[in-house]
Amino acid sequence: MSKVLVTGGAGYIGSHACKALRAAGFTPVTFDNLVTGWRDAVKFGPFEQGDLMDRARLDEVFAKHQPVAVMHFAALSQVGESMSEPGLYWRNNVGGSLNLIEAAVAAGCDQFVFSSTCATYGDQDNVVLDENSPQFPINAYGASKRAIEDILRDFEAAHGLKHVIFRYFNVAGADPDGEVGEYHQPETHLIPLMLDAIEGKRAALTVFGDDYDTPDGTCIRDYVHVCDLVDAHVLGLKWLEDGKGSRVFNLGTGSGFSVREVLDHSRAVTNRAVPHEIGARRPGDCTKLVSGSSRAVEELGWQPERSTLDQMIADAWQWHQTGHYDG
Repeated sequence: MSKVLVTGGAGYIGSHACKALRAAGFTPVTFDNLVTGWRDAVKFGPFEQGDLMDRARLDEVFAKHQPVAVMHFAALSQVGESMSEPGLYWRNNVGGSLNLIEAAVAAGCDQFVFSSTCATYGDQDNVVLDENSPQFPINAYGASKRAIEDILRDFEAAHGLKHVIFRYFNVAGADPDGEVGEYHQPETHLIPLMLDAIEGKRAALTVFGDDYDTPDGTCIRDYVHVCDLVDAHVLGLKWLEDGKGSRVFNLGTGSGFSVREVLDHSRAVTNRAVPHEIGARRPGDCTKLVSGSSRAVEELGWQPERSTLDQMIADAWQWHQTGHYDG
């Protein structure tokens, strides 16, 4: 089977991508430094421990496995941290990605699927964001991802590196088979934090701000199921294999939910109230981010079948009760 190098393959989204690649007939090769990923999440192909800042290690892995493509998830991704430590994000996300891209080109690996983010669009309220929306990131996380998109375009012009860029919104849920799931240390994502609070594993959930210009005062986000998300990445890889050109796709559902609505749905799914309190706004948080994803549906044939809020919470709840990695 053809091999695909999956950076960050021991993390939340990357591990689900490895499972989807395996099911599609590829051998995923996980490249991860295990700073935020988990060795127990590597279940679907070979594992190579290493850091994107180590170019020699990257060259070694490309030579050993000769992947036909790269699927790049590895990145620092905490918005608040990126506001207080921007240098960390520019150095790690952009510098590491540049090393990876140069190593891929040197190895003759000319197909690249990149995990970008809706954070490149910045705070554009009351707008359904599509792939042609202007990019005005308001934090170093979003800015670093936009910079990598620019690098990919430059490397296509200079070296023929074909790429698919996915800008996606809030990822949620877990593998319904329970093989992999969402687990961060520290945890920063709303749904697992909420489920921890339900189970008494942490103090009350903090809702960051209830004075936004939304119907209930809390931020609105577009949520997409992780399994739907990684299915799109496999479709993006096949898009490149079919010889189609480089392309950008948004991934979301077009339906936004406020934090309060997520809490209400969680109570309905788990039959437990969510202990919570209201805190101050976080620097860098946008009021509303909602995706227009018709291009992915029309051109890739993508169908986000599990991306209802209740299904995402239910799958996350199942994983939360049975799954956590040992670390």
